[in-house]
Amino acid sequence: MKLATQTIVEAAFPWLTLLILVAVAAALLVCVVRPLRSYAREFSLGVSLLILVLYVVALGTSFDFSSGGSTQLAETYPWIPAMGASLAWGVNGMGAVMVGLAVFLVPVVVLAGWNDIEPERQGGYFGWILFLEANMIALFAARDVFLFYVLFELMIVPMYFLIGRYGGAGRAHAAMKFLLYSILGGLIMLVGVIGLYVMGPGGPQNYLLDVLHSSPGLGGTLEMLFFLSFFIGFAIKAPMWPVHTWLPDTTEQAPAGTSTLLVGVLDKLGTFGMIAICVPLFPRAAAQAAPVIIALAVISIFWGALMAIASDNLMRLVAYTSVSHFGFIVMGIFSGSALAMSGAILYMVAHGVGTAGLFLVVGFLGQRGDSHLISRYGGWQRVTPILAGTFMIAGLATIALPGLSGFVPEYLVLMGTFKVNMVAAFFAVVGVVLAAVYILLPYQRAFTGPKPEDVEATDLNAREKTVMGILIAAMLALGFFPAPVLNAVNPVADATAVVLTVVAENSGSAGAASYSDAANEGSNE
Repeated sequence: MKLATQTIVEAAFPWLTLLILVAVAAALLVCVVRPLRSYAREFSLGVSLLILVLYVVALGTSFDFSSGGSTQLAETYPWIPAMGASLAWGVNGMGAVMVGLAVFLVPVVVLAGWNDIEPERQGGYFGWILFLEANMIALFAARDVFLFYVLFELMIVPMYFLIGRYGGAGRAHAAMKFLLYSILGGLIMLVGVIGLYVMGPGGPQNYLLDVLHSSPGLGGTLEMLFFLSFFIGFAIKAPMWPVHTWLPDTTEQAPAGTSTLLVGVLDKLGTFGMIAICVPLFPRAAAQAAPVIIALAVISIFWGALMAIASDNLMRLVAYTSVSHFGFIVMGIFSGSALAMSGAILYMVAHGVGTAGLFLVVGFLGQRGDSHLISRYGGWQRVTPILAGTFMIAGLATIALPGLSGFVPEYLVLMGTFKVNMVAAFFAVVGVVLAAVYILLPYQRAFTGPKPEDVEATDLNAREKTVMGILIAAMLALGFFPAPVLNAVNPVADATAVVLTVVAENSGSAGAASYSDAANEGSNE
């Protein structure tokens, strides 16, 4: 089997650099140029759509989806040679779909938040969103571990301001909790980053993933230490139980669009990092830790589901459902099954779309009812039938109704895990049953029943219908036609799953397996 990182296709045109620079320049302009602030919404929507179009052109002209295992659109520039750090971009099939998810959701969020912020504050709000978009593109495209770490820490800045300046009454506490958890995760990860510098192959490109993948694995206590440093940082970001508690507080106070980008895209950096960094760089430690991680993933599935059922606040409910869904993703990653791994990567995309729909429609409901508490509603299907219908569709997508985005990835994760770990798969299936409860019960409480008295709220307007229509179309597309995404990510999933499988089978052999050795051995079986 050819490894996803063994083939590097240099870009004929610096597409990724262009996308990042356009987003950064636009963010600075909308924040600094005073006359432009009056048109911050229109300008930000136009720029985010331009970035989406440019990315589609880049993929259409320079990305070969039939070779999704290779790193394409690659660019490498010297940065800090003495440290071995480079400014290196490039995406394989998984990176391509994750960047695609980011550039797709940003204009949707801008359009959804058209009137969420006071006019005099819109310049800052939309400016931070554009800066966050640049950060997301750069993170999913980073090919240098040190660069990834710097961007991982830099991501804290726009999110902190988007929560702390534009959130609800408890925004200061929520922003501080997000900040502390993020910094803690980054500091723990720094141990591994320093370890790779000390124990890595050395040279001016020491931190390049391509170089690290081809170097011998560490083995022993050091490898487990470095693996845990990265894994804990990614588990906080994912988020997994028990380091998830920052998420419900954050989403309860943040604007709906901010929560959409945080949970729909940025939290995927946790699972993305597990696939791109944890497993390939520390294969033996990953294989040894996999049973414990799968157990934690199953706990996350149950804990998130039960807390969602108990939540009266819809924003917290959606956050807890995400804890449960990330449990499925992590279980698929560390199961050692290529089928489950493919499902996990597709799950990241499907969850991003479905959760975006839930967060935004809950935001639309909160604007009309001045509350996100389920107990404050009842019978609203008779007042806002389209809003109620879109909530139901987004909810059904997240609980894996056939024909919607969540079904295929959840099915793949369960089927793949079942073949290698029947006990974990069984408990995960029970989590699927709980998922139906945490969506259908809130719908019943908030939307069914007699029409409430003294409520004159209007249904979704044309702009809001457009937002939800786009997201529902994406849910249907992923539900009925997931093949293009799966074809792009399958080579990455196959190569990563082989690492866990081969290393686990050879765990008794002497020495530490390297990523490329494990993949080559897997290809000869």
